[in-house]
Amino acid sequence: MTKTIQLKPAIKHLLGEVPFAAETYWQIRQNGRPLSKSFSMHRTQERLPAWRAAVEDCRRANPSGKHVLIFATLRYWIEHAALMGMALAGLGHRVTLAFMPYANWHKPLSRFDIRRNNIYAQTVLGKAQPFIQPVSLLDIKHSDITLPQSLFDAIHEVSVRDVQYTLQVEDVDLNGELYHLRQQRNLQAARAALAWMKTSLPDVVLTPNGSILEMGAVYQVARLLGIPVVTYEFGEQRERIWFAQNGEVMLQETDSLWQAHKDTILTEEQWQQVRALFTSRQNADLWQNFSRRWQGQPSQGGERVRSSLGLDSRPIVMLPANVIGDSLTLGRQVYSQSMTEWLLRSVAYFAERPQVQLIVRIHPGERYTKGPSVAEVVSGAFHGTPLPEHIHLVAADDPVNTCDLVEIADLGLVYTTTVGLEMAMSGVPVVVSGHTHYRDKGFTLDPGSWEAYFQMLDDILEEPQKSRPSDEQVKQAWTYAYRFFFDYPRPFPWHLLHFWDELDTWPIGRVLSPEGQEAFGDTFRYLLGEPVRLS
Repeated sequence: MTKTIQLKPAIKHLLGEVPFAAETYWQIRQNGRPLSKSFSMHRTQERLPAWRAAVEDCRRANPSGKHVLIFATLRYWIEHAALMGMALAGLGHRVTLAFMPYANWHKPLSRFDIRRNNIYAQTVLGKAQPFIQPVSLLDIKHSDITLPQSLFDAIHEVSVRDVQYTLQVEDVDLNGELYHLRQQRNLQAARAALAWMKTSLPDVVLTPNGSILEMGAVYQVARLLGIPVVTYEFGEQRERIWFAQNGEVMLQETDSLWQAHKDTILTEEQWQQVRALFTSRQNADLWQNFSRRWQGQPSQGGERVRSSLGLDSRPIVMLPANVIGDSLTLGRQVYSQSMTEWLLRSVAYFAERPQVQLIVRIHPGERYTKGPSVAEVVSGAFHGTPLPEHIHLVAADDPVNTCDLVEIADLGLVYTTTVGLEMAMSGVPVVVSGHTHYRDKGFTLDPGSWEAYFQMLDDILEEPQKSRPSDEQVKQAWTYAYRFFFDYPRPFPWHLLHFWDELDTWPIGRVLSPEGQEAFGDTFRYLLGEPVRLS
């Protein structure tokens, strides 16, 4: 086996600018192997012959369809997009798979190494031809492309979110190395995508996420050109996908779905489903096709947690925080500048009201993050002095079930966390301050300004019991929960995190068969922009 020589950075820099040097080195010295394990697409390479055979058999029976551009970056998204593209080709569509050959979004890579990744990816994906046409955006000439100011501004916002998401912060240093790296890559993707789309004119653009990284840049280009664009992501459920047509999927837009179903009475079977799901969340159990536990501690009962926290008979306000910099909080401002500002001003408000007990529940997900903690934010608000006796912090790893806190709460304050929905389902009045999917659905309190927020708190705390949602509103919250958890995610065979395993259950041939199209056909059509049937 040929041993790969480790080149010095200076030599890499020089060779990175020499035409065909990186490609020749890859062919001779790497013998067709990937640059690193993090960018190895060996499983796609191994599976492509079987995918091609299945697509060839099915394509003969399908008429010519749309010209679809799928864009992805990062090895796992590229591999998943290749699988999705092959399925779309089997359904008769003409598929272009555009990509950026990065294994990591926050570490710089020499041009020499980028070009080696590029030729490797092109070689692997080239084996999907003629069903998929791979196109590297690195190879698209765009030196004469000037971005309109509106697009340049949008790319800046994407780059800011990239830094926030990576570091899990809300304040971004625009002079920092990470921002400059993300801005450079996003601008490169935007210029290349703009050049390609203006000449190739796809019927629809399909890209993961659409809010961050180069995927967010490509989404913004499609919107600028007025090309239909669909973004998609995956949640906790296997064999389910989220998507948004001409929108960012992470905003979890449910207005149309709710308008179509808010007056539809759930069947007994549907009630049983949503009750079972809610119970599993309380008991820290996995349920059906959900792959994540929402609690680390089973419910112990409200009175037990009241005793363990030393709470008395004063009204209890519960503030379950999101993780700072979480993707479901970024860009969700309604009247605050950020979740952190909302948190600080809320804590300051309650610091002056000892007649009320405030519980700040830190998100259990903080156990797995490296960004600043909500505990640091709250403690910092008191400049190193102990917290007032009526303000309590429940840490991310404390053995406390959030549902027990909901049981004893008189009022809930949330930014975007799903706990707000659960509180409404439990009959607790909930004030929503961020743009979350269940805001303005009829069962929460939704101020639109700081003045309205603090006035609302004053009014509620004067007589908490009078602010509880009505029985009809609680029923609405349960109905919405069913629609969000069971109707919003659509059936799809291959979850990003599990698709190599799920291919054993749903190989491409089975997905393209009448059985597979009965299960997933609508979703594939919606992913290409066909209007969603909500009835």
